Amino acid sequence: MIVFGEEVCFWTAERTGGSYYAGSGFGIGWKKNCELVAGVLYDCCTGRSVQMHVAAIGKNWMVREYLRICFDYPFNQLKVNKVVGLVDSTNLDALRFDRHLGFVDEAVIKDAGKYGDLHILTMTRDQCRFLRT
Repeated sequence: MIVFGEEVCFWTAERTGGSYYAGSGFGIGWKKNCELVAGVLYDCCTGRSVQMHVAAIGKNWMVREYLRICFDYPFNQLKVNKVVGLVDSTNLDALRFDRHLGFVDEAVIKDAGKYGDLHILTMTRDQCRFLRT
């Protein structure tokens, strides 16, 4: 079941090691058996881009319906040109996952991540396969 709101924002920030301040973003979550198993937090919207933070527990949460809504929001609701993901170089699972979704490496900032380098991955509307029906 898809859910929206602050609960998702706080849940996602906690699991990604980030911070969330009430009212500073938007969250879309996926619940299974009344428990959040995946969450996406959007923040730092500039009008042209928005940051997307993803957290999940276990497997089998990545259903097409959920992904479509998670990418519909930034591209069709916010109408941004790019979705930006920031990933520490030591988080190989997150890098692999983002690239699998279709994000591309745009830049690396040396020694700027929590533990290593900071990878900046982006996706444009044209690169997003989840909006195609």
